[in-house]
Amino acid sequence: MSQQLKTLSPIDGSEYVVRDYATGAEIETTLARATRAHKAWKSTPLEERSAICSRMVDAFVACKDEIAAELCWQMGRPIRYAAGEVGGVEERARYMISVAAEALQPIQLPEKTGFTRYITREAVGVVFVIAPWNFPYMTAVNAIVPAILAGNTVVLKHSAQTPLCAERFAEAFQAAGLPEGVFQYLHLAHADTEGVIRDARVNHVCFTGSVPGGAMVERAAAGRFIGVGLELGGKDPAYIREDADLDHAVETTIDGAFFNSGQSCCGIERIYVHESVYERFVEQAVALVKQYQLGRSDDPETTLGPVVRASAADFIRAQVSDAVAAGAVAHIDPADFPLDAPGSAYLAPQVLTNVNHGMRVMTEETFGPVVGIQKVSSDEEAIALMNDSEFGLTASVFTRDMDAGVAIGEQLDTGTFFINRCDYLDPALAWTGVKHSGRGCTLSVVGFEHLTRPKSFHLKTEI
Repeated sequence: MSQQLKTLSPIDGSEYVVRDYATGAEIETTLARATRAHKAWKSTPLEERSAICSRMVDAFVACKDEIAAELCWQMGRPIRYAAGEVGGVEERARYMISVAAEALQPIQLPEKTGFTRYITREAVGVVFVIAPWNFPYMTAVNAIVPAILAGNTVVLKHSAQTPLCAERFAEAFQAAGLPEGVFQYLHLAHADTEGVIRDARVNHVCFTGSVPGGAMVERAAAGRFIGVGLELGGKDPAYIREDADLDHAVETTIDGAFFNSGQSCCGIERIYVHESVYERFVEQAVALVKQYQLGRSDDPETTLGPVVRASAADFIRAQVSDAVAAGAVAHIDPADFPLDAPGSAYLAPQVLTNVNHGMRVMTEETFGPVVGIQKVSSDEEAIALMNDSEFGLTASVFTRDMDAGVAIGEQLDTGTFFINRCDYLDPALAWTGVKHSGRGCTLSVVGFEHLTRPKSFHLKTEI
């Protein structure tokens, strides 16, 4: 096996980053340093931890342009959108800093004569964060900042597609004056990643990635009795009721399906539309998708960049081909997007109708610029289809009737429910999933609970 990590840019297939994988000695040094640093860091006042995290955000935002260019080349997001991830990191980090005192304060219990009782939230220790390439900063910050605020130390293993993201976090924390060992990163091969999960010095694992990757984490952590947070993607649905604002529904769901070339775990991958507005919705959706400009990510005119690698594009093409062979109708001619070619990471967007749940494209995660649109005759049919999935990350309903929308949401198997929006993480809300979308939670005050452990104090004051 190669001892080097090599990142090939989806823009042109060139070698963009080369890094040596961490050696066994470097892994040992990193974990030992994290363990030592935790002892002092957990005793550091929260005000100081918060101030350092705030300075880290300042330093990170100051590098916005460089970070955007690196994102563009590492994972293919169009340069016109790439800086938006820096804004997302700032929003989430500053929110978590603002609620840390509330989230971490002791739980005071009602008075009981002769006793004082309370529950504190204790840092768990060393937190190992394994981050993906598709939203490489925003997925990572969900765990990194609250873990450090809570008094933990963090070791980050970033995707081999986006290794510079780990280094950018380290630079920002260093500029903020974070003590040595509180935040570190390792460039790791798969076997060494599993080895770190098994190491007795690691006390919690936060993983964002595929279902097979999540299964690997669970196997590696089995028998260790540590916390494991898993965010594993989805096949997120949207339902357009007959009373929806159609223009808004089209604009929002199509953006939710095609932003970042569809490479979002909470992106819209299947749309159910009431039969009374179905034809109009499809017509408007197809017209909007035809306006995308497929091109190099470093071209400011590009609105749809390449997917992360050619093999991913070919997987998506196979899903579409299978669906068409089974009777689906493809509304976009790939010839209208000249860069699209088999064996290329450049992939034309696609809208499919006449689809059903016997097709992979409606049940298997696509993670690309494709959406299936299915006609339904009632709320009940839409609910049944939305729940007919092994995933449950987010679900959206578009309607003018809030009560009816909420009633539908209460019947859906999902971690987050939206009305009249989609594909967005509000840092004040718990980010969690059900079924194969994973378990655990990040963001909101609830997210801190997964990065701490309760410690009860039971004091008899009268003897």
